[in-house]
Amino acid sequence: MSCSAAAMISALWLAAAPAGAAPAATPPVAVSAEPLFADIVRRADALKAEVEAFKGTAAPIPAAFKARIGELAELDMQGHRSLAERKLDGDLKCILRGIAEDLPLKLKALDEARTPQERDSAVADMGYLLNDNVEVITAPPREPV
Repeated sequence: MSCSAAAMISALWLAAAPAGAAPAATPPVAVSAEPLFADIVRRADALKAEVEAFKGTAAPIPAAFKARIGELAELDMQGHRSLAERKLDGDLKCILRGIAEDLPLKLKALDEARTPQERDSAVADMGYLLNDNVEVITAPPREPV
């Protein structure tokens, strides 16, 4: 089920609940210490530092960097699937899927940038996405409302 469909169903279910009924409190789950998610954080952080070196240059994007971005996108999708399989249906699951889908798009924009302005913009966009990848995993889990 897509994240938007799950959100819609959840909203309808909550709207249909009798007055005063609250969803069962589920303690938030911190996944940042799990090996898969720790690896995602480590890789995204390293790639963020690496992408900054492309700012202000016209050098081609190395194949090794492209491969590492592809590997990170796959790990993000694995994280999405892991959370889905464990029924940890929340924002992180959807965000990881979105990052997995956005990384190749940002890489393509970086690779195809022809002017210094396009290159710097693409570097900034990739940097923001990689930073988000770190922050969404390392942020403390929120209590359900």
